[in-house]
Amino acid sequence: MPKSAFALPDAPRFALVNATLPEVTVDGYVGPAAREGLVAADIVIADGRIEAIGPAGSAPTGIPATDLAGGMAWPCFADMHTHLDKGHIWDRKPNPTGDFVGALDAVRTDREAHWSAADVRARMEFSLKTAYAHGTSLIRTHLDSLPPQHRISFEVFSELRDDWKDRIDLQAVALFPLDMITDEPFFKDLTEVVAGHGGLLGGVTQMWPDLDERLDLLFRTASDNGLDIDLHVDETQDREVLTLKAIAEAKLRNRFEGSVTVGHCCSLARQDDDVAAATIDKVAEAGVSVVSLPMCNMYLQDRVAGRTPRYRGVTLLHELAAAGVATAISSDNTRDPFYAYGDLDPVEVFREGVRILHLDHPLDEAARVVTRSPADILGRADRGRIAVGLPADLVLFSARRWSEFLSRPQADRIVMRNGMGIDRSLPDYRDLDPIMKV
Repeated sequence: MPKSAFALPDAPRFALVNATLPEVTVDGYVGPAAREGLVAADIVIADGRIEAIGPAGSAPTGIPATDLAGGMAWPCFADMHTHLDKGHIWDRKPNPTGDFVGALDAVRTDREAHWSAADVRARMEFSLKTAYAHGTSLIRTHLDSLPPQHRISFEVFSELRDDWKDRIDLQAVALFPLDMITDEPFFKDLTEVVAGHGGLLGGVTQMWPDLDERLDLLFRTASDNGLDIDLHVDETQDREVLTLKAIAEAKLRNRFEGSVTVGHCCSLARQDDDVAAATIDKVAEAGVSVVSLPMCNMYLQDRVAGRTPRYRGVTLLHELAAAGVATAISSDNTRDPFYAYGDLDPVEVFREGVRILHLDHPLDEAARVVTRSPADILGRADRGRIAVGLPADLVLFSARRWSEFLSRPQADRIVMRNGMGIDRSLPDYRDLDPIMKV
């Protein structure tokens, strides 16, 4: 791993001086005139927490200091839509076609053959080590919850949540086809498992004739059990598939007071302007949050052998944000049949998201999509931002400006947790070899 240009003081109280902060990630400090949303600042850290944020040159003299020479300081990242239970099975079960149907078949085969508690734990822990080294402090994962997998994976998740509680905060969502919601014994058992492990209800929506009835059952069950909802929605280029509006209407109809998040929403980008606008207005009215998964959906969507793809596979993120909808981007799958690549690195997700979704020109608020916005959606307003009183959980970069930040992978970054630099060594893929031998 490249050596960082900075060294942190070995002291309980010190300063990071001449830092450049993405202004959208900072609370309680308005610096000198921002350029593309970047402001200069000094940060004073005491006993692992941020003591003060002030203009460059304001840090008190007489305490140790690291001069960032204009380098950026970000809060640690929030990765709000992942699949830690699927991660890293590519070598064992690749997807030869690279498309969505091929991914479903490959994952089903691998899950039925191999997903014991030990197997799931090994791969999930590998992913957590990777995410931690890259600077992530908050992750929500969807867990495949077809029986009996829901009992296996949620138990493993709870164990890992406890093991990692001082490094990464974890949330889990039950992922299952909503056509199974009418299987009363299964859905009752699933709900008990989710509630028992402090999870969320999720699922995949489709254009069923009785979609509204299924959604009403989902919302009533979530309300009765005090659970939030996070759904996989319209992950297709088929413009005839548009369940997003029905979900927003169901939230309003059921007067659901919990949080509702929807991921993907790819087909929204294929709609006529009037249909898209009406859907977005309803999503905004209902207070539904939307997360786009640009890398995975560009990989899967519009893939036809021998033909160049025409569509990017992302939702109308700009239009949703303009309407007041809470929006973010995230990693999604990692080295599995749904996405053959990835490393749970939000810097990569952000860099690719800027390119794919045109989050640039201007870049003033772009940094929010992997920091404060996903943290807020996940109900963690103490994450994804830099503020006095919060833990000094920061990621330091030598890059000073957007052109520098977005042109390299920032492999020399420093990750700080509670004011101290961590070991950024990534786990070796060879560590997974024992469970790849089948």
